Amino acid sequence: MAEKPAQKFEIQKIYVKDLSFETPNSPKIFTEKWNPKTDVHIQTENNKLDEKIHEVTIVVTVTASQDDTTAFLVEVKQSGIFFIDQFPEEQHKQLLGSYCPNILFPFARETIAELVTKGGFPQLLLNPVNFDALYQQHLNAVKEQKENPEQIKH
Repeated sequence: MAEKPAQKFEIQKIYVKDLSFETPNSPKIFTEKWNPKTDVHIQTENNKLDEKIHEVTIVVTVTASQDDTTAFLVEVKQSGIFFIDQFPEEQHKQLLGSYCPNILFPFARETIAELVTKGGFPQLLLNPVNFDALYQQHLNAVKEQKENPEQIKH
């Protein structure tokens, strides 16, 4: 009986793919009492580079507004290259959709904290994100859409 090939997962590289920081209303924004509303958006992307090598990117966009004035806008695309071999398809998809983003998020959070501080604003610490739950929500939405194709979301 042949042995089952061993599963292998490796982080090959983690890097900032793109970043942007804007303070469209400086220096005036610095003269106001600091009480911002912060809006955070996160999305994930993955790109197959080779049969076993994948690039996974999380895009984190944070907008801080004071009343109706944008204080700052920061966007970080944090990427990693991962070697994934011998995983069943469902596990493989979960690695790309959940496990890899969990690895990348602390790097993106640190980059955002540094950019905001260097931009002259108080430190911004993003809360942890449960990518497992987000991935499960995505799977449920895909399943729902397959079961009810006539229901188009607006």
